[in-house]
Amino acid sequence: MIGVLVAGAAGRMGQRIIHMVNENPETELIGAIERPDHPSVGQDAGVVAGVGALGVVIAGDIQSTGDQADVLIDFTSPEATLKNLRFAVSKRLGMVIGTTGIAGDTLREVESLAREIRCVLAPNMSMGVNVMFKIAGEVARILGKDYDMEILEVHHRLKKDAPSGTAMRLARILADASNRDLEKVGVYQRKGMIGERTREEIGIQTWRAGDITGEHTVMFGGIGERLELIHRAHNRDNFARGAVRAALWVVQQPEGLYDMQDVLGLT
Repeated sequence: MIGVLVAGAAGRMGQRIIHMVNENPETELIGAIERPDHPSVGQDAGVVAGVGALGVVIAGDIQSTGDQADVLIDFTSPEATLKNLRFAVSKRLGMVIGTTGIAGDTLREVESLAREIRCVLAPNMSMGVNVMFKIAGEVARILGKDYDMEILEVHHRLKKDAPSGTAMRLARILADASNRDLEKVGVYQRKGMIGERTREEIGIQTWRAGDITGEHTVMFGGIGERLELIHRAHNRDNFARGAVRAALWVVQQPEGLYDMQDVLGLT
């Protein structure tokens, strides 16, 4: 049995993670945190998540919780994740980070700190998406020189970062597999008289609408045919279930930075 601390406990993902922690006989919810001004602070985390009272009150300060936890699961914001990671390092907790939009200096600091503990950092915890990562790289290695590569990601209207972390991971995989520099060949918007598509570019396009949980398409377009890899998330449970699986896995590992490819044995 491992004790789990959930950051962003009242959010859409946090609630589903609490569901999965509660359902799994190998995990126990030890603590839950939210930003200090969140209306759910002070309420029972299980009641907020819809699983009934668990006797765990949502705290507004991570420093006031987590002493009995083995692992922290964090799906919040880049700034909050960095703060929570510093706490995890100070307490020697394992950590699972599913926050997207971490970039630049923040990403470099997160990666550096994460290596001091046992940490899984991944833009997508879904088993299906991680299989997609694996397959996309293999297809790009085979077809990359002769086929145009495009990525389309679609999410709900409330998603704040674009392109999604999953789309960017796919783009980096395609670029690496075809020996391209994504900074030079990534195309994120097309409008007007743009001329012919270059052979080297990788398109990454974004749609936002309604309550779509998440869809990602990778298209390899050739002359006379195209190959598409598509993943559609029907709800958030696959991400939450993957996060709990990652938490159970990472507490058994040596200190270091891992991703879901490691958790699933796809490396």
